[in-house]
Amino acid sequence: MPQAVRFHLNDLPIADVQASPTTTLLDYLREHRRLTGTKEGCAEGDCGACSVVILDPDGPDGATYRAVNACLVLLPMVQGRRVYTVEGLREKTGEYHPAQEAVVAELGSQCGYCTPGVVMAMFEACYRRDLNEPWQLDDQMCGNLCRCTGYRPIRDAARAVAGTCPEDRFSKGLAAPAAVDMKFSREDAGRIYATPTTFEELWTHMAAHPQAKLICGGTDLSLTLTKRFVDLPELIAVEGLPGLRGVTRVEEGWRIGATTTLADLEAFAMQHGPTFTPVLRMVRYFASRQIKNRATVGGNLCNASPIGDLAPVLMCLEGQVVLRGAAGSRRVRLDEFFLGYRQTALAAGEILEAVIVPELPANARAAAYKVSKRRELDISTVAGGFCVEVEDGRVAAARLCFGGMAATTARARHLEAALLGRPWTVAQVEAALPALANDFRPIDDARGSAWYRRTVAENLVRGFVLETRHAAVPNLSPRPSGTVHLEVVS
Repeated sequence: MPQAVRFHLNDLPIADVQASPTTTLLDYLREHRRLTGTKEGCAEGDCGACSVVILDPDGPDGATYRAVNACLVLLPMVQGRRVYTVEGLREKTGEYHPAQEAVVAELGSQCGYCTPGVVMAMFEACYRRDLNEPWQLDDQMCGNLCRCTGYRPIRDAARAVAGTCPEDRFSKGLAAPAAVDMKFSREDAGRIYATPTTFEELWTHMAAHPQAKLICGGTDLSLTLTKRFVDLPELIAVEGLPGLRGVTRVEEGWRIGATTTLADLEAFAMQHGPTFTPVLRMVRYFASRQIKNRATVGGNLCNASPIGDLAPVLMCLEGQVVLRGAAGSRRVRLDEFFLGYRQTALAAGEILEAVIVPELPANARAAAYKVSKRRELDISTVAGGFCVEVEDGRVAAARLCFGGMAATTARARHLEAALLGRPWTVAQVEAALPALANDFRPIDDARGSAWYRRTVAENLVRGFVLETRHAAVPNLSPRPSGTVHLEVVS
C-alpha cells in the first residue's frame, strides 16, 4: 500500500492513499471532500478565493495560523498539519466565527464568490498578536480580490476582528499545538514525492532521483501544474529538514535559513534594524500575505528569476549563500551565484542551506526599491538594492544591485567604479550616472520598455542619494500611505 497523506481537516483526521501527490489542496477539497466553499479564481495565487488556513506550530513567536493559497499547496505539504476551511469555522452549537460575523455586520459580502477566502484571511488576522502598524492590515488583506469592489466594508470587518484573539477552540489549538511529523514518501512507476526529515534521507532520494525537482513553498513551481499543465513526476520537498528555518545570530552576522518563509523574515526584520530595514522594505511589497506565508528565501533565490525581489537587497548587503551536499558545504557570494538566466552555481546533489548576511557597517547607507505596475501583489519591472559606505564624506565602497535589467540580478559595476572616491552628493551621483549605460542592456517586454527600465534605474539611484542625505537607512514608510516617494529627475 502507498503511504497515506495524513492530516486533520476541520479537526477531522484524514488518511488518503488515492489522491496523487501532485493534487493541489484546492482540488482535493473540492473534488475529493466536496468542501466547495473554497473557490478557484485564478489558480495562481493572485485572487485569494481559495484561501484556507493551516496551523503552523513553528512560527517565530510560537504557534500561529497561516492563510495560504490552496491552489498552490500540494497535498503532501499538509502532512501532519491541521487545515481549516470556511466550513470548519462554525461552532457545533451553531455560532459563527467572529470573522464571519464581522463580514455580515459590515455588509462585506456582495456576490459572495470572494467571501470564503476573505473570511479565512480575516481568520488569520483574528489570532495575530503582531498587528501593530496600520500598513499591516492592508498587507493582511491585499491578497484577496473582490470583484464587486466591496473593499471598504471588507476592510472595516478586518479591522473589527484583527488581533482580538477570542478565547475559543482555535485559541486553545494555538496554546497546545500537536507536534508535526512531515515525513512522507510515495514512489511508484517512475514517480516520487518525498518529504525527508533528515539530510541522510535527502541525499539518498537525490542520488536515486537526480532529475527530481526540489520544492518547498510551491508558490512558483506549483504554477507548472496549475497554469502550464505540465506534469511533475519527481518532487523532493525540503521543508521537513531540520535547521533550515529561521534567522539566527552567527559570528559573521546573521544566518537566514533557506526554508524561512517571507512572513517569518518580515517579522524578524521588523525587530532587527538597521541591517534588515532594507529587507523589510522589499518584503513588504513582495507579495500577498498568503504567498509570504508559503514562499521561502531559498526558493526565491534558487528560482534565479531576473526579477526575483530578494536577490538585489541581499546582494547589496554582501550576502553569501551556503550550498550543502552529501560531501559537505561551501559558500558562494551572492553576486557570483547567478550564472545566467535561471542558472545558478548549485552543483548536482546540492541544496541552498542558508544565506549569511553580515552586520551593516556603521558608515553604510542602504535602501531597497521595487517598481511595479501595482503597489500590491505584482512582479517587479525594476528592483534595486543599494548600499554605499561613506568615509569622510566620500564613497569608500559601493554595491548597487538591480533586478529586471538583465538576464540575472547583477551589480552595476561601472556605476560603482564611477562613484568610488567621490563625495556622496546629488551632484556627484548625477555626474556618475552615465556609467550605468555600460552596465545593462535591458529588454522591452510587457512590463516596461528598455527606455523605461533605464530611466527608472537612474531615478532609483537619484532617489537613493536623496533619501540617504537624511537617513542612512531609510525606514519602511516615509509617507503615511506606505509608498516610497522619490524625486524623479527626467
